[in-house]
Amino acid sequence: MLKFLQGCLLLALAAILFACGSGDATEVNTHVEEEEAELPEPNMAFGFNLDSFLVVHGEIARNQYLADILLPRHVSYPEIDRVVRNARDVFDVRKINAGKSYTLLCTPDSLERACYFIYQPDLVNYVVYELQDSMRVYKGKKPVELRENTFEGVIESSLYLTLDQGGVNPELALQLASLYAWTIDFYRIQKGDKVKVVFTEKYVDDERAGLGEVIASNFVHSGKDFYAFRFTQDSVPDYFDEEGNSLRKAFLKMPLKYGRLTSGYNKRRFHPVQKRFKAHLGTDYAAPTGTPILAVGDGVVVESAFKQYNGNYVKIRHNSTYSTQYLHMSKRMVKVGEYVRQGQTIGLVGSTGLATGPHVCFRFWKNGEQVDHRREEFPPSEPIAPENLERFQQHIQELMPLVQWPDEKDSLVAEKD
Repeated sequence: MLKFLQGCLLLALAAILFACGSGDATEVNTHVEEEEAELPEPNMAFGFNLDSFLVVHGEIARNQYLADILLPRHVSYPEIDRVVRNARDVFDVRKINAGKSYTLLCTPDSLERACYFIYQPDLVNYVVYELQDSMRVYKGKKPVELRENTFEGVIESSLYLTLDQGGVNPELALQLASLYAWTIDFYRIQKGDKVKVVFTEKYVDDERAGLGEVIASNFVHSGKDFYAFRFTQDSVPDYFDEEGNSLRKAFLKMPLKYGRLTSGYNKRRFHPVQKRFKAHLGTDYAAPTGTPILAVGDGVVVESAFKQYNGNYVKIRHNSTYSTQYLHMSKRMVKVGEYVRQGQTIGLVGSTGLATGPHVCFRFWKNGEQVDHRREEFPPSEPIAPENLERFQQHIQELMPLVQWPDEKDSLVAEKD
């Protein structure tokens, strides 16, 4: 009997120990599972965890003011006045425009009071208006991702339309016109010219937010290839052709970013106002009144005045050889003796003096004689330095296949064969 009782006692103790052991094992396993479980990432935007707020997205309506948005969200007039005053040195609320996006971060309770008003003037920038405590206002930027894209197209009417029809931001046309400003006269682009370009675009939240930089391009104009490769030497990025020559020349091809060539250099032209044949020793570019007129090169302003025939005009001496003059301005923006840089706005297009409509008459002097600037050849500036040449050649070897047209590749293969 005693042995039987001892046996039962041992079985009971074993059962208790087994149960305790199972309980410990369950707790350990549960603890391990909790450690291995991945927590969901917080929903972050504008530097805030949006999960902590009631989020309201909206768009500024026409004739809508900040008070119209904040008063229904329990922000009082004195509080609005205070935050507006605090914003003066950061972002003037009068610059809040209809059609722009905003976000309200509100308390997640029944009151739903606005804690923050966030205005987005564009996809990248935003302004935060804190509606509690210090009522401070500050600016921020969303993370921008750069993506590399390519485009190729044959021009039917204009570069702008070619890019637009190809689904590319037409502003790329302005970038290409800027970097080719020394080598291609974009007023003389022809049907059948073609372009291949590698460029970067900015993306915010998977939405296009603007252009980055042109990395490489090939513009085929009048059957000739014009290559451009972005390359940095001495910490300064610039564009070079396939031989390492800088695309920047001594002068811009024209004094306007956009416009229309209406009359070229002609030693016997019928004058539309005076109704007689006389020499026209300049080039006329028509553009809307107020269009910026650019200095085509660095130099010193030697004349800035008004004359009966010239109207408002500016003349710049670039060096001992070259000078340029810009006529019929609606407004002059530089003074005699002032040093100007290439691309600087020196005046605005107008029709002052002897002119039938708004345009700029651009005149070019070489060694004291007026010449046709479109027929002049100017040497490139600052080519690839010898110590950077090998690195440049390696760089363009990777990019060249991306901007060559198929017939060019075939001809290169044929030449090698």
